[in-house]
Amino acid sequence: MPTPAQALADSLALLKSRQDAGQVALVARDLPRAHRERLLRNGFIREVMKGWYVPARPDEQAGDSTSWYAAFWPFCASYLEHRFGATWCVSPEQSISLHVGNRNAPRQLLVRSPKGGNKPTALLHGTSVFDLRLALPPATDLERIDGVRVYGLAAALIACPPSHYASRPTELRAALAMVREPSELLRRLLKGGHTVVAGRLAGAFRNIGRRRIADEILAAMTAAGFRCAASDPFEDGAPLIFGARETSPYVNRLRLDWARMREDVLRHFPPPPGLPKAGTAYLKQVDGIYANDAYNSLSIEGYRVSAELIERVRSGRWNPESNQDDDAHRNALAARGYWQAFQAVRRSLGRVLSGDNPGTVADGDHAGWYRELFGPSVAVGLLAPADLAGYRSGPVYIRRSMHTPPNREAVRDLMPALFELLAEEPSAAVRVVLGHFQFVYVHPYLDGNGRMGRFLMNVMAASGGYPWIVVPLARRETYMKSLESASVDGDIVPFTRFLSSLVKPTASLGSGTKASAKSKAKARSKRRR
Repeated sequence: MPTPAQALADSLALLKSRQDAGQVALVARDLPRAHRERLLRNGFIREVMKGWYVPARPDEQAGDSTSWYAAFWPFCASYLEHRFGATWCVSPEQSISLHVGNRNAPRQLLVRSPKGGNKPTALLHGTSVFDLRLALPPATDLERIDGVRVYGLAAALIACPPSHYASRPTELRAALAMVREPSELLRRLLKGGHTVVAGRLAGAFRNIGRRRIADEILAAMTAAGFRCAASDPFEDGAPLIFGARETSPYVNRLRLDWARMREDVLRHFPPPPGLPKAGTAYLKQVDGIYANDAYNSLSIEGYRVSAELIERVRSGRWNPESNQDDDAHRNALAARGYWQAFQAVRRSLGRVLSGDNPGTVADGDHAGWYRELFGPSVAVGLLAPADLAGYRSGPVYIRRSMHTPPNREAVRDLMPALFELLAEEPSAAVRVVLGHFQFVYVHPYLDGNGRMGRFLMNVMAASGGYPWIVVPLARRETYMKSLESASVDGDIVPFTRFLSSLVKPTASLGSGTKASAKSKAKARSKRRR
């Protein structure tokens, strides 16, 4: 008889073989009962519905959604293939989301199939699949994205209802901007005699500045004997105009969100005090806030650090080899890395306070911040130097978040675009809020994205004379919920208000503005009285 440990090892070996074969959705028959029950009991798989399972992490707490959102799309693709074979596809609206790179798990996935049951199937964490009994488009209008059967882009734009332009304008504009020329659209529009849709698409292309494509659609429909007039389905003008050159849909979405969200930031974030004239005084106050910042920033990420550990690290009285306790060692490495990264960020602050463009400074320096953040782990052999070279080379998932960060190829397009936006942005308030948000939205690294996002936020804060912003551990839940609202629902207001509440109670550091001087004079006068 094998021992319990040996039995579990055998079960894990079977699970690994299934995963190595590319299986994410596990049907009961894939795992013999004894193995299945053992893996369930030990937390290595989780039941999604009767007879269907996904791999899980045994250290996940009750209610943790990370493994589920990581598995959502491959699970749904496998489940739907099992039920319907090749006779299914997701809705035109969901197809557009996937074409423009939005991999967030929807709360309800709409699926078309001639075999559909017209009812929802409940999944984990409030998600579901609703399979509608509807005919599929022609096979020539279908394709696959990461195993999911979707409408091709042209077919999805034609089948998309007008209400979707109002509810998801960023995605629609990004999808339209992917169309370099209209032949694929025209072939389907002419064949189906879709005059209303043709007018809607012509109006939509004009909205984003693609007048040539709009004119070609109208001219072709008219030449074929159809009466067709352009009708803009968007509720407002595009926040930016797209050139004729094709660009990444990820970058288009980033630029659209930036243009849309910046207006909300300007309404809800206090105006900047102005670049401090006394840069030395500003840096001195930043030095004074280090211990508080390190404690809160590391604690938010789950590290357990004390004031004593932070001070030992800062003073150099720290030996990475002296503590063999795994958790204590991990915490000490994180604390030392934070100290080293903080010094690198401080040097970047000096350049910004001297008048250098903050976006350009962050672009050139952020890789150095990251190397310092994880340098101690390289020094003790936990990471290889190559692990700190460049952005992530694989997928990453955010714990308890419905947001799925862009794939690794998209990251390489998005990061240069983000720093271009920071360099071009005239408002320090917008740089503070959107710099932090978009950095963690992209999640360019496998680890350390929250700390890096907060470092970036504070370099942008210095460029406007705002004080160094400490996100307190006590408000972690509000912080994470506001980021989730921005990432999943596109609503930046909660995050803007959250950061604003951290800035308002604190005076500007080292500001040389007249308003600041008057405030100081009043304070001195009161003290004399």
